[in-house]
Amino acid sequence: MTTPFPTALSGAHTVLVANRGEIAVRIIRTLRRLALRAVAVHSDADADAPHVRAADAALRVPDYLDAAAIIEAALAAGASMVHPGYGFLAENASFARACAAAGLVFVGPPPEAVETMGDKIRAKRTAAAAGVPLLPGFAETPGRPMSDAELAEAAARVGYPLLLKPSAGGGGKGMRLVRRPADLAEAAAAARREARSAFGDATLLAERFVERPRHIEVQILADAHGNVVHLGERECSLQRRHQKIVEEAPSPLLTPDRRAAMGKAAVAAARACGYVGAGTVEFVVPAAGSAVPGTAADHFFLEMNTRLQVEHPVTEAVATIRGERGIDLVEAQLRLALGEALPFTQDDVSWSGHAVECRIYAEDPARGFLPTGGRVLLLDEPAGPGVRVDSGIAEGTEVTSAYDPMLAKVVAWDRDRAGALRRADAALARYTLLGCGVNTAFLRALLARPEVAAGDLSTELTERLRPELAAGGQAGEEVLAAAALDRQLGLRPAAGTANRFAVPDGWRLGAPAWTVWRLRPAGGDAVTVRVRAEPGAPDRFQVRLGDGEPVPATAARSADGRGLHVVLGGRAHRYARAAAGRDLWLGRDGAAWHIREETRTAPLRRTAAPADGAVRSPMPGTVLAVPVAPGDTVRAGQTVAVVEAMKMEHPVTAPCDGTVAELRARPGQSVVLDALLAVVTPASGPERSAPTATEEQS
Repeated sequence: MTTPFPTALSGAHTVLVANRGEIAVRIIRTLRRLALRAVAVHSDADADAPHVRAADAALRVPDYLDAAAIIEAALAAGASMVHPGYGFLAENASFARACAAAGLVFVGPPPEAVETMGDKIRAKRTAAAAGVPLLPGFAETPGRPMSDAELAEAAARVGYPLLLKPSAGGGGKGMRLVRRPADLAEAAAAARREARSAFGDATLLAERFVERPRHIEVQILADAHGNVVHLGERECSLQRRHQKIVEEAPSPLLTPDRRAAMGKAAVAAARACGYVGAGTVEFVVPAAGSAVPGTAADHFFLEMNTRLQVEHPVTEAVATIRGERGIDLVEAQLRLALGEALPFTQDDVSWSGHAVECRIYAEDPARGFLPTGGRVLLLDEPAGPGVRVDSGIAEGTEVTSAYDPMLAKVVAWDRDRAGALRRADAALARYTLLGCGVNTAFLRALLARPEVAAGDLSTELTERLRPELAAGGQAGEEVLAAAALDRQLGLRPAAGTANRFAVPDGWRLGAPAWTVWRLRPAGGDAVTVRVRAEPGAPDRFQVRLGDGEPVPATAARSADGRGLHVVLGGRAHRYARAAAGRDLWLGRDGAAWHIREETRTAPLRRTAAPADGAVRSPMPGTVLAVPVAPGDTVRAGQTVAVVEAMKMEHPVTAPCDGTVAELRARPGQSVVLDALLAVVTPASGPERSAPTATEEQS
């Protein structure tokens, strides 16, 4: 990266990074470039994490939210500065003050600015006083929630649809969209519960909801000498669950005049709260041709994030200072925290090319983006011109529900937007992670949409397209055939095997027999695949899926076992592969499939999985509530348990009408993916059990 700062960083500093994952690795990369000593902290689960290995030293802390332990670690390590990253304590004013009291430089804004902008109600009042447009809305008084009647009256004045938000936090947690007065009270109660769990504060604010809005944010830098500049905007409209998954810079919507107007508003908001450091001012922008009743503005203050943002790399890729592209925002944070003045003005800032960032999440788009988990068995990250990967994982990393499901970011730069989108897609096609379900294939499908290519974006676009985009990630016949062939290769006899009949690969003195595999792809029904080796040709096979016709195939694993080459019916494919017991992972072109080998002779029932009345957890998490009891009569779709993951509530519902025959879930219980929570006996009576192996063979 280039730097607009003309002098060396003053002092020989040791910096403690009070974070984990990709952001800690990214901060440490800058510290190494600046020849500063980097100290990491880690929980017990992260003792061998990549950010720990990247640092010069590492100290254990009980929890990343334990401010006292982190300050104690910083002092023990001889640190003079603490960089909070983002999340955890990054926007905690008390932590910033505690750092100062301990003689440590907090790499962030003054505590007063954190408090002002960390409370959405105060933030909006501050922005309004600075002349920044706001959406019509209202807010509760902290510590005094509105009654249902007061809520209804205030909402009627603002108008529907209405968006409820926690005052104390972000990340989409606790947000509820209310379209009808009849839904307001229930939505407010749920929003308060989630806000209290995530942020310790149930205070809500509400604002008029903009249909199909765009989410555009502006990066600012401010020094302690009164200088504030903006580095342009980022388009963050591609989201799921109110959280961003694809960001780009610059926005395809903004003209130079509109960019200047929004930049001016962001600078005014920063000045109004006495900001110092790197920050982001976020705006809601109505779709082209639409307007918000009661106001003539074309952009509205949403909030200010008083920290480095996840999506900062796209700004680093395009922002140009006096003709040099590639400013390092972490370096800027360090220098501004040490009291340096900005060495450039707004007139020195321009932009070059286009950048796109795609977030790699441990989640399943086909199941509503629910978090996944598992051990990373194989990881291959892309590289090359115009491609950057910020990653916090390695092979062997255990991905759990204890932390945010974002694992890495793939960033692509090119001279124009079309080129950046192509380069991002190509990079995603080369990104392979096996052992934990991720959203890479979904991201590729999203980037390929004509709406995205045309820049016709909105915050609801991803959710609206999800069923169509997620369907392409299911394991098709080619993948299932490849999985069966890989399993078949695993049956080969070891060299020197004396009793050839003892090897269960279908070998016979005459013609080889069919080996029957029963395979279940994650999220799908089990499928029967039959494989038979060609006589005298151990690498050539016949494959039958279900009742289909035999198809000729060849298959071979790579020497290291990490690859599988398959030719099926004349079509050749190379897969990345990783296996753990009966679980097989195959990856190709950015997609990954988890396929489990089941009993080879006993078929599973062909009806939909929920027909057996089993209620299973759709993700790893913690049981928050169990509103039913054994013997209760329930209706299909009625909530049986509420599971919390990543501080968000997920109701788990009855699959059919019936009676709660068994209840295993209890509040506070930790559960894994697909854990049995309850069993509902269908109202029409129990279903016939699946046939046994003996029944099938007879």
